[in-house]
Amino acid sequence: MKRHIKKSSIKFKFKLTEEQKEAKRTILNNTLTMLSGSAGSSKTFVACQVALDRQFRNYYDRIVITRPTVSDEDIGYLPGDLNEKMEPWIQPIYDNMCRMHKKEEIDKRFESGEITISPVSFMRGKTFVDSFVIVDEAENITHKQMEMIVSRIGENSKMVICGDTRQIDLKDKRSSGFAFLYNNCDKVKDMSTFELKSNYRNPIVKELLKLYKKKENEKI
Repeated sequence: MKRHIKKSSIKFKFKLTEEQKEAKRTILNNTLTMLSGSAGSSKTFVACQVALDRQFRNYYDRIVITRPTVSDEDIGYLPGDLNEKMEPWIQPIYDNMCRMHKKEEIDKRFESGEITISPVSFMRGKTFVDSFVIVDEAENITHKQMEMIVSRIGENSKMVICGDTRQIDLKDKRSSGFAFLYNNCDKVKDMSTFELKSNYRNPIVKELLKLYKKKENEKI
């Protein structure tokens, strides 16, 4: 079925910087894009902006959000339904969306299922069709989980994987599946990477990260 793509511009609360616009172009030109960058580099912000922009224009029916819990993915003991259980992990993405567009509209799309949550452990067996998939905090996704996630991409779908190898929380840092895929992106057609280098938080964040990086290097 032919889609009616809306040509009118979407009014967001924030305008993208030139670097963020370049990252957006990379995402639009590829089926799978890996966004890297340190804390505060706007990886999740850019992914959310592109996802909302494309959905508002009717390119995709759903925005699918997944993010590792780094707790063996066992969320069954938590009270509430799936959305309530995942709320602590999805909150940063929800906050980003509400920062750039009307909260009422974002809430409406969550309620209708146009924006949906899929924990990593729930993705097996699924195929995402007509969907824009955001994989956040991907540095904490294992090799096997990453293989399973990227194999979920269906027809007319796009996936953005956000991560930073400097923020791995897994017990065995070598088990992170983000770096492997990032380093082999040139071997796969319609897949690319983009590194965001600017800091979009308080300038002190950049200096603090340098301090901790120096501390980590001293351990080696």
